[in-house]
Amino acid sequence: MMNVRLKNGNEVTIKEATKNDAQQMINFYNVVGGETDFLSFGKNEFNRDVEEYKKFIDSTSLEQNSIILIATLKDEIIGIASINSSQKDRTKHVGTLGIVVSEQLVGQGLGRKLMEELINWATSNRVTKKISLVTREDNTFAIELYEKLGFEKEGLLKKDNFINGVYYNTLVMGLFI
Repeated sequence: MMNVRLKNGNEVTIKEATKNDAQQMINFYNVVGGETDFLSFGKNEFNRDVEEYKKFIDSTSLEQNSIILIATLKDEIIGIASINSSQKDRTKHVGTLGIVVSEQLVGQGLGRKLMEELINWATSNRVTKKISLVTREDNTFAIELYEKLGFEKEGLLKKDNFINGVYYNTLVMGLFI
């Protein structure tokens, strides 16, 4: 667990998620899904059974090459960042990164801090050799951050998302450790 100060002066706690965070995490995802179209789900589309999600969090915490971090402000989740990896020998060296920050805190340095924590963790876990992520091709704010942290563009999935009657391309990015 660590505390970090954001650009706006707020002190945020970053810690590894536990099954006790499951309901609050589901609630957070369902709210932020409505704040942006850059996620793979919309408002109230993160349909997970709480007990199943608790099991998912528990099993993830047992994997040497997977982690879920949550960021809280006054005990409210304001960001979730994770690396999930296969347990298969051929692909366990690749972790897939996902990150969501509450809309009111975008631009305050939280996304960068969460990404740096994940990269540091991946560098030290002795399994992960590559971190992959996907983002919408027009998500320039996020792409700029990813590139500053060393991610490279690897490819484009054309018309990969369909939102409000419009097709969007998905950019695939990777960081080699």
